[in-house]
Amino acid sequence: MSVSLEGKLVVAISSRALFGFEEENRVFEEQGERAYIDLQLSRLDVPAKRGVAFPLVNKLLAFNSAEVQRVEVVILSKNDPVSGMRVFRSADHEGLKLERGVFTRGRSPYQYLSALRANLFLSTNENDVANALRDGFPAARVYPEAAKLGGRHANEVRIAFDGDAVLFSDEAERVYQSEGLDAFHRHETEHALRPLPPGPFKPLLEALHRLQSAGAEGPMRLRTALVTARSTPAHERAVRTLLQWNIQVDEAMFLGGMDKGDFLKAFEPDFYFDDQQGHVDSARRHVATGHVPFGVTNVRKT
Repeated sequence: MSVSLEGKLVVAISSRALFGFEEENRVFEEQGERAYIDLQLSRLDVPAKRGVAFPLVNKLLAFNSAEVQRVEVVILSKNDPVSGMRVFRSADHEGLKLERGVFTRGRSPYQYLSALRANLFLSTNENDVANALRDGFPAARVYPEAAKLGGRHANEVRIAFDGDAVLFSDEAERVYQSEGLDAFHRHETEHALRPLPPGPFKPLLEALHRLQSAGAEGPMRLRTALVTARSTPAHERAVRTLLQWNIQVDEAMFLGGMDKGDFLKAFEPDFYFDDQQGHVDSARRHVATGHVPFGVTNVRKT
């Protein structure tokens, strides 16, 4: 009988997002693939350092038990199979139960997300992330040098999301970008009772909601936060949209344009997702952060 990942929270993650392979990556860039493979082979028994997404993965896997497997983490990597051996050995050293991986030796691996039924794709490669988003998968570019605070709440996974162009569509952001703040507030007030269209990360929020409900009796908890530049009166449409989706977040921060970095530092998420590069740059000084290259603010200007 074949194994199915149906119903699980499936996280596909690149090796550089999970482990600290920055030194090895520099060898690849400066000396080429052969030198890189030889280096990884020589270090098979040297556990890699923990990467920026390690705390998130480690905590999500804690939702699993001997009786029930609710979370599946799959390595989805451009690495070669030899380097893949080191990834799995490093995972074993850390006690991470990773059973599956896809290694494509330089080819983009995002096309395997559909077969995996992935709820999230984390990668350091912006093009792979953009292609995954285009195909309808929640995805974010990971910054290996971002701060890591994920070990501070051992029994709680904390995940924070921006609103527009992440959880929600970029409909309102387009009004703001083209017509300004006053027009944005008028638009959102007039449409307060009409739910926002879903953004690329709604499927992940839904999957996390299912995980939170299913794991209610276990030792691990999940805490989510909406961290948005919206302020009153534009806050109401965001809240009503979540109500219509029948999804609750534990915290909501309507910051009215204030810098998000200090608030995220206080919330201490294991990961934060935002579409705007400026917010990402602020956030990643304090917490593990993923850039979601989606929506009007990420349209390349020529």
